[in-house]
Amino acid sequence: MSQDLRNKESILRNSGFQTILASLLCIVLGLLVGFIVLLVINPMGAAGAIAAILKNFLYYPSSAAAMKYFGTTLVNASALLMCSLSVLFAYKVGLFNIGAAGQYVVGAGACLYCALGLKLPWIVCLLAAVAAAALAGGISGALKAYFNVNEVISCIMLNWISLYCVNMLLANVKEQSTPYTIPLTSGNKGALLPNMGLDKLFSNNEFVTIGLPLAVAMAVLVWVVLEKTKFGYELKATGLNKHAAKYCGMKEQRNVILTMMIAGGLAGFAAGIYYLTGIEQWMVQQTSVPAMGFNGIAAAFLGGLNPIGTIFSSYFIQHITSGGTYVDKSMYCSQISDLISAFIIYLCGFVLFFRLWLNRWLDKRDGKAKKGGNA
Repeated sequence: MSQDLRNKESILRNSGFQTILASLLCIVLGLLVGFIVLLVINPMGAAGAIAAILKNFLYYPSSAAAMKYFGTTLVNASALLMCSLSVLFAYKVGLFNIGAAGQYVVGAGACLYCALGLKLPWIVCLLAAVAAAALAGGISGALKAYFNVNEVISCIMLNWISLYCVNMLLANVKEQSTPYTIPLTSGNKGALLPNMGLDKLFSNNEFVTIGLPLAVAMAVLVWVVLEKTKFGYELKATGLNKHAAKYCGMKEQRNVILTMMIAGGLAGFAAGIYYLTGIEQWMVQQTSVPAMGFNGIAAAFLGGLNPIGTIFSSYFIQHITSGGTYVDKSMYCSQISDLISAFIIYLCGFVLFFRLWLNRWLDKRDGKAKKGGNA
């Protein structure tokens, strides 16, 4: 076998390359299916609609306006990234944290109440969001560790308990004439995350704060912890086989609880870096859990369950979601981008199957090559 063929073979066998290839395939197929749906609804505007979704902030002819809305997309993507890291961290340890949405809600409630009710500075509000969400995640972890309660069941129930508890808590700091909490700009400017000059890079978009680089740094930190530390190895070993981990002297119950607490803290961090920008107010009458936590599941799997990959997958999902607002509303509803995201998310479930199929195909090809060589 020539050197070029061997290099090609090694690339195809590389798990990272396989994940990227599978994710790109999911994106292309998802966009194709979405385009077909657009054609079925209204063929006249299908091309323009899919172009608007993909353009997002580039829809604006003015470079200043485009940069401003690009910054807004990044703010949303940074929160989505943290939620995806929450799901990813638990999944690496053999747990499915579907409670990231509820933990995100708890984090939002904690940071907003500390900001508006207690008038605390931003750093305390952010830490409160992380601590409260970590506690919420720890409840599911303790139920799993000591009573073997499936974390999916406990997380789903806690999602709704968290939502209504936070609604009641934040009703104390809402505006009198609306169901929304008091804006941070008027309620407590000291609770707003500092910009550090980042807003000037995005046409004075005041919502772009240090939360953006902090989210990227956190993704790198999660990768380091999981892949380069003894602590990360113990957590993953516990997820693979808790009985073997216990036999080796690892504290499997502690590891399960710690994992869910860290996952919860990451989701709470997402809420903190989002709501403490002042980009959105909490509506105390909402009856559905914010989609940010659930979208984190999609971003985690689309990124190949790699902390660095989730940086790009989180941005992509937020990019096309935000792009849906520029679709011609006379032909399509803005939620059409959510439908396309759903197709991509659904196809993400086939990433592992694609890698398995590719490896089998490579094995069969190598087997035939060896037989031919022996003959």
